[in-house]
Amino acid sequence: MLLHPIWNPNEGIDLGFFEIKFYSMMFVLAFGLGLFIMTKIYKKEGLSEKQLDSLFVYSIVSILLGARLGHVIFYQSELFKEDFFSVFLPFSFKDGIKFTGFAGLASHGAAIVMIIGMYIYSKKVIFKNPLWILDRVVLPVSLGAFFVRIGNFLNSEIVGEETTSQFGIKFLRHSIDKYEAMRLTGIQNVNEAYTELLVNPKFKNEISRISALHPSQLYEAIAYVFVFAFLMFLYWKTKNSKKQGYIFGFFMVLLWGVRFFVEFVKASQGGFEKYPMFNMLTTGQWLSIPMILVGVYLIITSNKRLVE
Repeated sequence: MLLHPIWNPNEGIDLGFFEIKFYSMMFVLAFGLGLFIMTKIYKKEGLSEKQLDSLFVYSIVSILLGARLGHVIFYQSELFKEDFFSVFLPFSFKDGIKFTGFAGLASHGAAIVMIIGMYIYSKKVIFKNPLWILDRVVLPVSLGAFFVRIGNFLNSEIVGEETTSQFGIKFLRHSIDKYEAMRLTGIQNVNEAYTELLVNPKFKNEISRISALHPSQLYEAIAYVFVFAFLMFLYWKTKNSKKQGYIFGFFMVLLWGVRFFVEFVKASQGGFEKYPMFNMLTTGQWLSIPMILVGVYLIITSNKRLVE
């Protein structure tokens, strides 16, 4: 157990009448710190508070809408036919109305719609080249990617493949779903049921059968901290922000490069890798390749877009 610890956190803070989900808290932190960073940037660049407020709205709508649509389009397209309204609402209508929250969000979708949103924002609000805002907004976005993966780790989701290495973690809530935990223990409170599985020797066999998995969420999260630090360095300590597309290009190469390589130890999330012609790579890797290539192109050609 010391070699492969068991990970079993609650999903949030239970206030009795309401539970604050850790995953939601990570989004609040991401947007809050993102606003703080962009406030500093806008002050440095001489843009107004009103323009910053508009950016905040564009960003929230673009990221959340894109993340949700990206998940459904790339990984769960059957929802359009089987439960259409659940694509846009945090409810399932398939077998009666049931609150589910938005259980599926995809970063590739968020990135695509965020780029579209920033294009519209640049044309309607700040009247600058879209690459100008993209070079700056990717700083908080890269930090936000860190918080999203920490949220995934707290939720025991987006886990890695089985491993015998010292990095392996046993994700209790991933290996034994909540309904099975309540059935085994006879306890109808989810958190109490999982606690009982761990402390009661009666369930020793169930616990021992849990495989250690790569904490792929932590691999990504740690790497994104370095991506964020590097992009901050480029903007604040060099003159590369004058090369339009340069910082955004590095964001595309580094962030999606991290995603590409971590996918080798990540459990399959489904998607179009189920088709024989695509199964040599994961869906996440296929989607990351064009992002990386766009980034390489922007870096190489950035000297042509130098602004004094």
